[in-house]
Amino acid sequence: MRTRLLPLLIVLLAGVLLALGVPLAVITAGVEQQKVVIDRIDDAARFASLAQFVTDRSGVKASGVEEDERRATLAAELARYQDLYGIRAGVFHRDRTPMAAAPRGWPVARDGKGAQAFKEALAGHRSHDPDQIWPWDDTGRIPVASPVIRDGDVVAVVVTDSPTGQLRDRILRGWLLIAAGECAAMLVAVAAAFRLTGWVLRPVRVLDAASHDIATGRMKSRVAATAGPPELRRLARSFNEMADHVEDVLEQQRAFVADASHQLRNPLSALLLRIELLALELPEGNAEIASVRAEGKRLARVLDDLLGLALAEHAAADLQLTDIAALAAERVGSWRPLADDKGVHLTYEGHAAVTGWADPVALSSALDAVVDNALKFTPPGGPVTVAVTPRGNGVRITVADSGPGLTEDELARIGDRFWRSGRHQNVSGSGLGLSISRALLAAGGATLRFAPQVPHGLQVRVTVPRDAPHGG
Repeated sequence: MRTRLLPLLIVLLAGVLLALGVPLAVITAGVEQQKVVIDRIDDAARFASLAQFVTDRSGVKASGVEEDERRATLAAELARYQDLYGIRAGVFHRDRTPMAAAPRGWPVARDGKGAQAFKEALAGHRSHDPDQIWPWDDTGRIPVASPVIRDGDVVAVVVTDSPTGQLRDRILRGWLLIAAGECAAMLVAVAAAFRLTGWVLRPVRVLDAASHDIATGRMKSRVAATAGPPELRRLARSFNEMADHVEDVLEQQRAFVADASHQLRNPLSALLLRIELLALELPEGNAEIASVRAEGKRLARVLDDLLGLALAEHAAADLQLTDIAALAAERVGSWRPLADDKGVHLTYEGHAAVTGWADPVALSSALDAVVDNALKFTPPGGPVTVAVTPRGNGVRITVADSGPGLTEDELARIGDRFWRSGRHQNVSGSGLGLSISRALLAAGGATLRFAPQVPHGLQVRVTVPRDAPHGG
């Protein structure tokens, strides 16, 4: 869930930061350019004050010497300005002829942004804000024009044409600072999102783990309702109450099955004894008596298995680090005499030593039930193979027989309580052996699976975890 929630939060945070960062970057570029424009307007105003009284184009008036001095001063100021800042500047008459310009002979633009600024100045207005310069616009320039007014009339225009290299560098540096701030804010936001999702989802993970424990038979698992949002703490308390009720119901069910199985044994034993006494009064080999005896023994076996199932579901697993291969080989050795007596080839294959976490007693009982089931259905001369192999985080014990096998529908039902295939009703059994095995294995975190054996037969796969249990 965290992997699905985090990208959503990160995308939303990135969108918010971009929504803030992009306008800030645009504003930063505008502020930097506005500073340049204001400086150029001030410079143009200073040149306009110098050019205000230099109005004679020929330079010859009654006060010709003074007029020449003013023109020379203006030209020198423009030249010094151009040398110092690299900015072209000039004062032009209304007909665009130069009064003074630096560099010498620099003409005013006839079109484009420079011409537009000149027209605005002729109308008595200073230049409006020029088009925005961006860091990648290496061909752009900033023209600024200011009118020279004498006696309320525009007699000339001061024009400056500035390069944008330094401006673009300052804008780029500002953007880099913004980008660094955005990255830092994104890192902080991601860290906060991790903490937030961890705080919100930690009770969910604990609840999921407890649900899995209960589903696999560890009914004592509960959730500590001390962390997370109030809604999840309330959910944890409700889950604990539900688990308590479920455990109580299952405990009552197990107690009932155990008590019923135990209490029925005495009447059944007395009934079987009376049947034996009755058989003494009847002729030897009476078919009805033999049938009653067989059904009585079958009922006793069912009661024993019911009691075993109740105990298996109730008992807690004593998990230990166990040599699974050695245990499986030992059980094969114990069953080999019976297999030889039936003419079945029972063999062990696999590693000599593979460890896993299991209850040795419970695993031995489950293997006994599985091997017994395989020997029942394997015809004389057929093989039964027990193999132990490590598989990732688990150890797999495979018991493969060469019996008639099961159909897909039967494979889906095998292991259910009291279920037996209609084709195998003549084979002794209560239909509880595999259910008991599954209950014994589930208590220790192991699993029991079934699969068809090629070309015919059944595979029973017991998987035991290799990792230590929680809290182990």
